[in-house]
Amino acid sequence: MKNQYLKGFSMMVAGAIALVACKPTDWSKVTYEVTPNPLEMHGDTLVVTAKGVIPPKTFAKRNSVSFTPMIKWAGGEKALKAISFDGEKIKGGKGTLVKKATGTSFNYSDNVSYEPGMKVAELVGKATITNKKGKVKKEYTSPKLADATVVTSLWIMSDEKALFGKDQMPKVIPMGFDVEINFVMSQIDVRGSETNKKEVKEMGAFIKNSQTDILEGKKVVGKKENYTLKGVSISSYASPDGEQDKNANLATDRGKSTSKYLVGVFKKMKIEAGIQDTFYSQTSTAEDWDGFKTLMEASTVPDKEMIVRILTTYADLDKRESEIKNISKAYTEISDQILPKLRKSKVRIIAEKLCKTDDLLRTMSAATPDSLTVEELLYSSTLTNDMNTQMTVFNNVARVYPNDWRGPNNLGVLYLNQNKIADAQTQFEKADKLSANNAMVKNNLGIVAIKKGDRPVALALYGLANSAGPEVAYNTANIQVMQGKYSEAVSNYGSYNTFNSALGKVLNKANDGASASIEASKDKDSGMGYYLKAVISARKGDAAGVLSNLKSATAKDASLGRKAKEDMEFTKWFDNADFKAL
Repeated sequence: MKNQYLKGFSMMVAGAIALVACKPTDWSKVTYEVTPNPLEMHGDTLVVTAKGVIPPKTFAKRNSVSFTPMIKWAGGEKALKAISFDGEKIKGGKGTLVKKATGTSFNYSDNVSYEPGMKVAELVGKATITNKKGKVKKEYTSPKLADATVVTSLWIMSDEKALFGKDQMPKVIPMGFDVEINFVMSQIDVRGSETNKKEVKEMGAFIKNSQTDILEGKKVVGKKENYTLKGVSISSYASPDGEQDKNANLATDRGKSTSKYLVGVFKKMKIEAGIQDTFYSQTSTAEDWDGFKTLMEASTVPDKEMIVRILTTYADLDKRESEIKNISKAYTEISDQILPKLRKSKVRIIAEKLCKTDDLLRTMSAATPDSLTVEELLYSSTLTNDMNTQMTVFNNVARVYPNDWRGPNNLGVLYLNQNKIADAQTQFEKADKLSANNAMVKNNLGIVAIKKGDRPVALALYGLANSAGPEVAYNTANIQVMQGKYSEAVSNYGSYNTFNSALGKVLNKANDGASASIEASKDKDSGMGYYLKAVISARKGDAAGVLSNLKSATAKDASLGRKAKEDMEFTKWFDNADFKAL
């Protein structure tokens, strides 16, 4: 009887010891650190990164644990990938080995596609504890591990920069008249035979027609300027025969004689500008070997190939002249055909004509658009901010100049501004056919693609449009914010100061730069401008800045107060009385 009692007692003790030895895993003592907290959306993805510690003496040797992080929100939940752990007595386990005596630490990372419900959510975890036979012993749901979700990247505004095909309208039209005055060998006087030449008389008419008399009855009371005479350039020459010093003086004197003659012309026509010395610029060439070579190559002079070779063989001008004179038969024809044409002054009357006035172009673009050049029509569109007037102008460009891509392209930009995406696409495709591989058109087609939600096509088109200007990089940056590529976006925003460029800097954790950009933008005093300033303040830990900027934002748009109360950017202020009062 005694032995039976002892035997029973021993079994009770052994059972107690076994019960202690088999104490189940206590998952409630596992600690976690989730970064960032709250979770943040990057591109279209919610990334979860955490590390945890399983303390010593909390994990039973005969247990396995499968731990599944979960994002839970009102009306839904999303499980992330599970991570598993095995105790020391689990054979063939696939999880991380956890020694009871030491515990272990672990790292975890996963991502999940963002869903709208995740905007106000929590990250929790579910631990399923099983024995070595796989039987579930306990399930444990952790307290909240992190808030979710910061969705600031969703605030990107649709402010893509479309490109107009610009006019090439000059403010003035360059004009001019060229004539040559020839001289007799060794002479500097401007002969009557030259001033009576047809082209010299036409030069005189060009000068005279620059002004029209204004009459009162038969009396001239003023002058109307048809085009402005800006100056006269005179280039005078001597032929390459004779002494160089003499030829240098001869060329210079021919220039002076020519300018003297022209001063007389201007005096006779009573045009004061042409009487002033400063109206004239003069150069002289002592021996016109370049002109000689040009005339020689175009001539029928015997042995001209040999003479041209002499020009390239001898740099010494006296030697060159001597060698040419040795070709006696040819030199006679040179003296008759070539040299007289090199004794000259080349005269250019420089003038410019003002284009049509802005007022005249406004009137003509509305009344007689067909009478304007394409550049005049396109320029007239810049003289108004009225979209309907601009639409009329660009329709006229497309009608009157159907082969110019700028008409349909610019119509497309106006349709974009009215959010008529299909109409804009039709016009841009017309422009694309008229001007294949036009970078500006490709940029605009890229905007159509992003408006339709097709990021890959938009990025491909922007890639083809790189040469069109910084607007293309800006448009690319907007997509990069959507993709979570914040550093690249900030680089592509360049020197633009807009809400989007400031947002990109916030997301790239450049808060000071973001403050500077939003303050320099047109949105600085808008509701969303103040709201973004509040976010910047929150990220800096500036409570006063958060509240003051949110009050300003709410004054502009009451819905922003409601938005702030579920925005995870402001979790630290959710219990603040002033914050609650927004």
